[in-house]
Amino acid sequence: MKDTVTRKLPAVLIVDDEVRSQEALRRTLEEDFEVFCASSAAAGMEILEHEQAQAPIRVVLCDQRMPGTTGVAFLKEVRNRWPDAVRIILSGHTDAEDIISGVNEAGIWQYLLKPWQPEQMLLTLKRAAEVWRLQQENQRLSLDLRTAEPVLKKRVESKYEKLRHAYGLDGLIRAPGSPLNAVCDLVERIAPFDLSVLVTGESGTGKEMVARALHYESHRRDRPFITENCGALPDTLLESELFGYKRGAFTGANEDRVGLFHQADGGTLFLDEIGETSPAFQVKLLRVLQEGEFRPLGSNRSVTVDVRVIAATNRDLDEDVRTGRFRQDLYYRLATVALHVPALRARPMDLALLAQRLLESSCRALGKSVQGFSSEALACIAAYAWPGNVRQLHNEILRMVALSKKPMLGAELLSPQVLRTPVGETQAQDQAWLATLSGGLKDRMEQLEMQVLKESLIRHRWNKSATARELGLSRVGLRSKLLRYGLEQA
Repeated sequence: MKDTVTRKLPAVLIVDDEVRSQEALRRTLEEDFEVFCASSAAAGMEILEHEQAQAPIRVVLCDQRMPGTTGVAFLKEVRNRWPDAVRIILSGHTDAEDIISGVNEAGIWQYLLKPWQPEQMLLTLKRAAEVWRLQQENQRLSLDLRTAEPVLKKRVESKYEKLRHAYGLDGLIRAPGSPLNAVCDLVERIAPFDLSVLVTGESGTGKEMVARALHYESHRRDRPFITENCGALPDTLLESELFGYKRGAFTGANEDRVGLFHQADGGTLFLDEIGETSPAFQVKLLRVLQEGEFRPLGSNRSVTVDVRVIAATNRDLDEDVRTGRFRQDLYYRLATVALHVPALRARPMDLALLAQRLLESSCRALGKSVQGFSSEALACIAAYAWPGNVRQLHNEILRMVALSKKPMLGAELLSPQVLRTPVGETQAQDQAWLATLSGGLKDRMEQLEMQVLKESLIRHRWNKSATARELGLSRVGLRSKLLRYGLEQA
């Protein structure tokens, strides 16, 4: 603070036994700096002793070869007494020993050569003054951090608690009778353990939300949660993204890059669309999962990491394993625990709660205030099958909020495909719709029953006796249902 009061410009000291050199430097710097000049090391030291007591001289620029001493010797003394001053050597000779001793003994920031260019000299001195300012700011912040540590710790803990509330199990919106409750119960039980998890389900069902819940309910919650969409990149790019690379590993690799596995060390790596990867890449991924280490592209050294892997897919990986499209050993490595996220059409009881939560987030995103949905809009939302699941519902509500001019969202704001509902039609049309709806509900119930059967079989490793006991069926009854849904194995 004292510096800003006593000096309008940052101060620089020039120590050079050549007067013409001093004057040239002064003319170059005087518009942007308060310039002090000395013709010898002794005179330079006197200026420092006098001026530093009033306000700091930020930069000391010294000629290397002067009568009676060297610039390195002078700057070494400056370093001992005023270590914050940024030290620069100016020399007409490229002596390697001078450079080395300057770095080691005097801690010089730059070694400049004569003749110098005015523009380059001015830019270098401005950078040096900024280095001094940053050093002071860093010291101040370090002191503030030490005194504020308890407060910061509480703030960090509070933020993690908010993240856990937003992305943990509380963030998975569901009604008391929702099939999503079974998924959440399993998440809660397996989250504390470092087991690989495979999350399956249709696109848009919220597989990433389930993966985040696993992370924030685990002991890794204060470590990174890193995501990668494996279906969006070809093998070569996916490998460089996950494992990183060294400079020169391939054309365009102009610098080292830390891979996502390394970034997720101690935390969780979520690999979405894992079913879209090629068999060649699956081999490389399997090695990382088995050994806990990988080698960045272009490197001859392996990197060891501690990462929990959660994978997700909308494909039927069981079928892909049978056809050879997906490696069986990788499948078992990923699916230590398998979680299936039900489609939104199998969760009709969740629609009202979910729509309200999505409405709140949409209002925040668009900066608008909407109270809720009209009864007609809710009826249309409840009647629609939502093939795009939660993602489609979210986009639909965003659209409604953007178009709204009233405090309540009416049915007229819905997309045409959602509006194809029986609301307001004649009784005959209503009866026809109810018949269609009954058939649709029957289809959905059958899909749900098949899903429950499949999950139970996977959970019990296709042990039919254990599956029958869990579901309260006889073995004959179970076999009948397996044949009906095409789940009976040869």
